[in-house]
Amino acid sequence: MAGHSKWANIQHRKGRQDKLRSKLFSKLAKEITVAAKMGDPDPDKNPRLRLAVKEAKSSSVPKDVIERAIKKSQGGDAENYEEIRYEGYGPEGVAVIVEAMTDNRNRTASNVRSTFSKNGGNLGETGSVSFMFDRKGQVSYPASAGDADSVMMAAIEAGAEDVESSEDGHIIWCADSDLSDVSTALEAHLGESESTKLVWRPQTTTTLDLEGAQKLMKLIDALEDDDDVQNVTANFEIPDAIMDQL
Repeated sequence: MAGHSKWANIQHRKGRQDKLRSKLFSKLAKEITVAAKMGDPDPDKNPRLRLAVKEAKSSSVPKDVIERAIKKSQGGDAENYEEIRYEGYGPEGVAVIVEAMTDNRNRTASNVRSTFSKNGGNLGETGSVSFMFDRKGQVSYPASAGDADSVMMAAIEAGAEDVESSEDGHIIWCADSDLSDVSTALEAHLGESESTKLVWRPQTTTTLDLEGAQKLMKLIDALEDDDDVQNVTANFEIPDAIMDQL
């Protein structure tokens, strides 16, 4: 996803890695706990949990943190999280999808709405922007996994829909319902992926200038700082010349 990968680069450049790493671990652990609580605590019998554990491992979450998150799901004191999706528009009319897990719907809704309004955005109704995205499975591999042709062949055999290869690596796309099977098949050919997750893939993107990019980054920063927010997706593109100024 153009906007999303660019955003990852921006985060890295801004030097927020330690803070982001801590928040990422917490959010991945929450997903593991919820997935295990909703289904079987054995990843081999629970596709959602298997994907959550795989994504946690690829983000270098320690094994004991993963095991503790699964164990927590089986305890009587585990929080009851509700999954909620918020949709709205950010600066420059960029469409934004916010996925949250919360034990207090009112708190989260109030915080997300306030964050949008304070940062030049507007929170809309559910469905107000999601029609501009497709729900897809995304598997990412480094460039070292193979050349474009070999990765394309592996992806076709695995049942994937599309591959985007560049000097930065390979992004393999599949139907959201096929992600677990496709990622498992890809591992047999290409080894462990860098990332395996469900994402919102924008059908079109909005190209931002420097001012617009700075405003949108401020909004996304604020949203991702919320402990209830799991993922933020936006349909934006930033030209390389603008990226160099950020």
